[in-house]
Amino acid sequence: MIRVLLAEDQDLVRGAMAALLSMEPDIEVVAEIDRGDEVLTAALQSQPDVALLDIEMPGVDGIAAAAALRGGLPQCRVLMLTTFGRPGYLRRAMSSGATGFMLKDAPAAELAVAIRRTARGERVLDPQLAAQALSDGDSPLSSREAEVLVSAVDGSSAADVARRLFLSEGTVRNHLSAAIQKLGARNRMEAARIAREKGWI
Repeated sequence: MIRVLLAEDQDLVRGAMAALLSMEPDIEVVAEIDRGDEVLTAALQSQPDVALLDIEMPGVDGIAAAAALRGGLPQCRVLMLTTFGRPGYLRRAMSSGATGFMLKDAPAAELAVAIRRTARGERVLDPQLAAQALSDGDSPLSSREAEVLVSAVDGSSAADVARRLFLSEGTVRNHLSAAIQKLGARNRMEAARIAREKGWI
Protein backbone atom coordinates (compact mmCIF):
# COMPACT_ATOMS: atom_id res chain seq x y z
CA MET A 1 0.00 0.00 0.00
CA ILE A 2 1.12 3.53 -0.77
CA ARG A 3 0.51 5.67 2.31
CA VAL A 4 -0.53 9.24 1.40
CA LEU A 5 -0.73 12.48 3.39
CA LEU A 6 -3.12 15.08 1.91
CA ALA A 7 -2.46 18.75 2.69
CA GLU A 8 -5.09 21.03 1.13
CA ASP A 9 -6.79 23.98 2.80
CA GLN A 10 -10.09 23.72 0.90
CA ASP A 11 -12.22 21.14 2.72
CA LEU A 12 -14.29 20.24 -0.32
CA VAL A 13 -11.25 19.66 -2.55
CA ARG A 14 -9.43 17.68 0.14
CA GLY A 15 -12.51 15.54 0.78
CA ALA A 16 -13.00 14.87 -2.93
CA MET A 17 -9.36 13.83 -3.36
CA ALA A 18 -9.51 11.56 -0.32
CA ALA A 19 -12.71 9.95 -1.64
CA LEU A 20 -11.17 9.41 -5.08
CA LEU A 21 -7.99 7.92 -3.67
CA SER A 22 -9.90 5.61 -1.29
CA MET A 23 -11.25 3.80 -4.36
CA GLU A 24 -7.72 2.83 -5.40
CA PRO A 25 -6.76 -0.65 -4.15
CA ASP A 26 -3.12 0.24 -3.52
CA ILE A 27 -3.45 3.75 -2.00
CA GLU A 28 -4.37 4.62 1.59
CA VAL A 29 -4.85 8.19 2.82
CA VAL A 30 -3.27 8.17 6.29
CA ALA A 31 -3.54 11.89 7.14
CA GLU A 32 -5.56 14.91 6.00
CA ILE A 33 -4.55 18.43 7.05
CA ASP A 34 -5.47 21.96 6.03
CA ARG A 35 -2.36 23.95 7.05
CA GLY A 36 1.18 23.98 5.73
CA ASP A 37 2.73 24.41 9.17
CA GLU A 38 1.16 21.11 10.32
CA VAL A 39 2.61 18.99 7.48
CA LEU A 40 5.79 17.81 9.19
CA THR A 41 4.08 16.96 12.51
CA ALA A 42 1.33 15.01 10.73
CA ALA A 43 3.89 13.25 8.53
CA LEU A 44 6.03 12.21 11.50
CA GLN A 45 2.91 10.74 13.13
CA SER A 46 1.48 8.99 10.05
CA GLN A 47 4.71 8.08 8.18
CA PRO A 48 3.39 8.54 4.61
CA ASP A 49 5.23 7.38 1.50
CA VAL A 50 3.91 10.35 -0.47
CA ALA A 51 2.81 13.80 0.69
CA LEU A 52 0.37 15.52 -1.66
CA LEU A 53 0.79 19.24 -0.92
CA ASP A 54 -1.16 22.23 -2.14
CA ILE A 55 1.07 25.26 -2.69
CA GLU A 56 -1.11 27.99 -1.19
CA MET A 57 -2.05 27.10 2.39
CA PRO A 58 -2.28 28.94 5.71
CA GLY A 59 0.66 28.76 8.10
CA VAL A 60 3.39 28.14 5.56
CA ASP A 61 3.03 27.40 1.87
CA GLY A 62 3.48 23.96 0.35
CA ILE A 63 6.96 24.80 -0.88
CA ALA A 64 8.17 25.57 2.65
CA ALA A 65 6.35 22.45 3.90
CA ALA A 66 8.18 20.36 1.25
CA ALA A 67 11.51 21.70 2.48
CA ALA A 68 10.55 20.84 6.09
CA LEU A 69 9.64 17.30 5.01
CA ARG A 70 12.95 16.89 3.21
CA GLY A 71 14.75 17.74 6.44
CA GLY A 72 12.49 15.88 8.89
CA LEU A 73 11.26 12.85 6.92
CA PRO A 74 13.49 12.51 3.85
CA GLN A 75 12.04 9.12 2.82
CA CYS A 76 8.64 10.76 2.16
CA ARG A 77 8.32 11.89 -1.44
CA VAL A 78 6.43 15.08 -2.26
CA LEU A 79 3.95 15.70 -5.05
CA MET A 80 2.88 19.34 -5.32
CA LEU A 81 -0.66 20.04 -6.48
CA THR A 82 -1.70 23.54 -7.44
CA THR A 83 -4.28 25.62 -9.23
CA PHE A 84 -1.55 27.96 -10.38
CA GLY A 85 0.66 26.80 -13.24
CA ARG A 86 3.44 29.26 -12.53
CA PRO A 87 6.91 28.31 -13.75
CA GLY A 88 8.59 29.92 -10.72
CA TYR A 89 6.49 27.72 -8.41
CA LEU A 90 7.70 24.64 -10.27
CA ARG A 91 11.35 25.66 -9.97
CA ARG A 92 11.00 26.57 -6.28
CA ALA A 93 9.10 23.36 -5.51
CA MET A 94 11.77 21.21 -7.15
CA SER A 95 14.57 22.99 -5.32
CA SER A 96 12.66 22.45 -2.04
CA GLY A 97 12.68 18.70 -2.57
CA ALA A 98 9.42 17.99 -4.43
CA THR A 99 9.52 14.98 -6.77
CA GLY A 100 6.46 15.96 -8.77
CA PHE A 101 4.28 18.91 -9.67
CA MET A 102 0.83 18.71 -11.20
CA LEU A 103 -2.08 21.05 -11.76
CA LYS A 104 -5.43 20.59 -10.02
CA ASP A 105 -7.28 20.75 -13.32
CA ALA A 106 -5.58 17.53 -14.52
CA PRO A 107 -8.03 14.62 -15.06
CA ALA A 108 -8.86 12.83 -11.79
CA ALA A 109 -7.52 9.49 -13.08
CA GLU A 110 -4.08 11.07 -13.44
CA LEU A 111 -3.81 11.77 -9.71
CA ALA A 112 -3.51 8.11 -8.67
CA VAL A 113 -1.04 7.47 -11.51
CA ALA A 114 1.04 10.47 -10.41
CA ILE A 115 1.05 9.23 -6.79
CA ARG A 116 2.24 5.77 -7.88
CA ARG A 117 4.98 7.28 -10.02
CA THR A 118 6.03 9.63 -7.20
CA ALA A 119 6.16 6.69 -4.76
CA ARG A 120 8.53 4.91 -7.18
CA GLY A 121 10.79 7.97 -7.17
CA GLU A 122 9.92 9.09 -10.69
CA ARG A 123 9.63 12.78 -11.60
CA VAL A 124 6.06 13.80 -12.39
CA LEU A 125 5.91 17.14 -14.19
CA ASP A 126 3.42 18.89 -16.41
CA PRO A 127 5.45 19.02 -19.67
CA GLN A 128 4.18 22.42 -20.79
CA LEU A 129 4.90 23.96 -17.40
CA ALA A 130 8.37 22.39 -17.29
CA ALA A 131 9.21 23.82 -20.71
CA GLN A 132 7.99 27.26 -19.64
CA ALA A 133 10.01 27.10 -16.41
CA LEU A 134 13.14 26.34 -18.41
CA SER A 135 12.54 29.20 -20.85
CA ASP A 136 11.69 31.72 -18.08
CA GLY A 137 14.84 30.95 -16.12
CA ASP A 138 15.46 31.74 -12.48
CA SER A 139 14.06 34.78 -10.74
CA PRO A 140 16.20 37.85 -11.37
CA LEU A 141 15.27 39.18 -7.92
CA SER A 142 17.51 38.79 -4.91
CA SER A 143 15.80 37.34 -1.85
CA ARG A 144 15.83 40.79 -0.21
CA GLU A 145 14.34 42.48 -3.31
CA ALA A 146 11.56 39.88 -3.35
CA GLU A 147 10.92 40.39 0.38
CA VAL A 148 10.71 44.17 -0.01
CA LEU A 149 8.43 43.85 -3.05
CA VAL A 150 6.03 41.55 -1.17
CA SER A 151 6.01 43.89 1.81
CA ALA A 152 5.32 46.95 -0.36
CA VAL A 153 2.63 45.49 -2.62
CA ASP A 154 -0.23 46.54 -0.34
CA GLY A 155 0.64 50.19 -0.98
CA SER A 156 2.69 50.67 2.19
CA SER A 157 5.06 53.62 2.19
CA ALA A 158 8.82 53.10 2.08
CA ALA A 159 8.89 54.17 5.75
CA ASP A 160 6.32 51.50 6.71
CA VAL A 161 8.20 48.79 4.81
CA ALA A 162 11.48 49.95 6.35
CA ARG A 163 9.99 49.65 9.87
CA ARG A 164 8.56 46.18 9.19
CA LEU A 165 11.78 44.81 7.72
CA PHE A 166 14.21 46.72 9.96
CA LEU A 167 15.81 48.51 7.02
CA SER A 168 16.44 52.16 6.20
CA GLU A 169 14.01 53.96 3.88
CA GLY A 170 16.81 54.47 1.37
CA THR A 171 17.56 50.74 1.30
CA VAL A 172 13.86 49.97 0.73
CA ARG A 173 13.70 52.48 -2.15
CA ASN A 174 16.87 50.99 -3.68
CA HIS A 175 15.49 47.44 -3.51
CA LEU A 176 12.13 48.51 -4.98
CA SER A 177 13.86 50.41 -7.77
CA ALA A 178 16.08 47.41 -8.56
CA ALA A 179 13.08 45.04 -8.61
CA ILE A 180 11.09 47.35 -10.90
CA GLN A 181 14.04 47.70 -13.26
CA LYS A 182 14.87 43.96 -13.35
CA LEU A 183 11.26 43.07 -14.14
CA GLY A 184 10.83 45.80 -16.75
CA ALA A 185 7.88 47.20 -14.83
CA ARG A 186 6.56 50.76 -14.57
CA ASN A 187 5.93 50.66 -10.82
CA ARG A 188 6.01 48.37 -7.81
CA MET A 189 2.44 47.10 -8.34
CA GLU A 190 3.25 45.98 -11.88
CA ALA A 191 6.55 44.50 -10.68
CA ALA A 192 4.68 42.50 -8.01
CA ARG A 193 2.12 41.30 -10.57
CA ILE A 194 4.85 40.11 -12.96
CA ALA A 195 6.75 38.38 -10.16
CA ARG A 196 3.55 36.67 -8.91
CA GLU A 197 2.59 35.45 -12.40
CA LYS A 198 6.04 33.89 -12.77
CA GLY A 199 5.83 32.38 -9.29
CA TRP A 200 8.92 34.30 -8.12
CA ILE A 201 7.17 35.73 -5.04
